[in-house]
Amino acid sequence: MQTSENDQPAAEHKVPHSKHLATSSPFKGKTGIRRLINAFGYSLQGFSAAFKHEDAFRQEVLMALILIPLAFYLGESAVEQALMIASVLLVLIVELLNSAIEAAVDHTSIERHPLAKQAKDIGSAAVFIALIIVALVWGLMLL
Repeated sequence: MQTSENDQPAAEHKVPHSKHLATSSPFKGKTGIRRLINAFGYSLQGFSAAFKHEDAFRQEVLMALILIPLAFYLGESAVEQALMIASVLLVLIVELLNSAIEAAVDHTSIERHPLAKQAKDIGSAAVFIALIIVALVWGLMLL
């Protein structure tokens, strides 16, 4: 056991028992093709929820529908095309993660809290950086 400066035992950090810790998802036991089928279905549900509930995601999908075909036309090599497309897809990935963070925070509590704001702001900053990457990659490839 650790002791503090005045030789007092340091408080041990114990995780409170939760019924959720002992129980895993009933879908975790699935293996093989069933797990892949389930995962694919959950992914489609995630895309659908993001598209239905997130304005930013819809706007970024529209951007992707325009920029990805343009990448094939404007990219002079397969590497340039891949970088241009990957930068656009990165925005979608980061937006999905940001939306997931926002949903989890809102599920926890809809009350205003500095940590909830911080989590949402950090997710937003990540999307902003991904958009900067698109601008840089496309700018370097086209200039």
